[in-house]
Amino acid sequence: MTHRYRYDYGEDPSQWGELFLPDLSPGGKHRGVVVVIHGGYWRSQYGAELGEPLAQDLAEHGIAAWNLEYRRAGNGGGWPGTFQDILAGIDKLTVLAEPHSLDLSKVVALGHSAGGHLAVWAAGRGRVRGLGLEGGLQVEGGGVRLTGVVSQSGVLNLAEAERLNLSNGAVRNLLGGPSSDFPERHRMADSMAALPLDVPVFAVHATEDVDVPLSMATTYVDAGRSGPVPAQLVMVPGDHFALIDVTTQAYATCRELVRGLLR
Repeated sequence: MTHRYRYDYGEDPSQWGELFLPDLSPGGKHRGVVVVIHGGYWRSQYGAELGEPLAQDLAEHGIAAWNLEYRRAGNGGGWPGTFQDILAGIDKLTVLAEPHSLDLSKVVALGHSAGGHLAVWAAGRGRVRGLGLEGGLQVEGGGVRLTGVVSQSGVLNLAEAERLNLSNGAVRNLLGGPSSDFPERHRMADSMAALPLDVPVFAVHATEDVDVPLSMATTYVDAGRSGPVPAQLVMVPGDHFALIDVTTQAYATCRELVRGLLR
């Protein structure tokens, strides 16, 4: 049996998450938490319902999961709101840890597509701090440190995604304009800028993905090879959405990678 709880982390209708928990023996503690971050090219028409089946499945496999909603471009997100929400939503776990017996020594992010970008970006929050502050984006201070990421066909190279005009200008839409107008903003938002990371990142990519090109994963992995914990490329069968279909082998691979990061 699993349990489900909804919590707000801000006043905006999109600032909330749902905690999915497996049964716990009396006096026990959940071993780590997975933060599920949905995709949709950062646009407001796609929401946390995309991550709900994953969070439910993780709980059914004995893993605590926090399915995170956030403001997207079109409903108050973009720069800097989307990025502020991801950090605030992850940090909400500090409040939930005691009442739900969560062990926050290991917190892993599982992000699909644009959510993969946000997950990897959040893992580098300590590195982003050195890039300065712009537009009200606060990344310093306390909070929950991610200890690993599984990116599911993540948009991990924003500069390349802008050059390729992925999803009809999704990067420009997210950041309020082209990199030629907002170079520092684009640099701070790009997960490439936080390299090298000192936590493991698995860049999982589907072999038949036509929505996010493989170069998003390969350029990120190549750029991080010299870091203390090099990212790893993992190829799985299926298309872009096979990664969030809990009946597929592609998703099962992601779940096992998550399980390994929580050990």
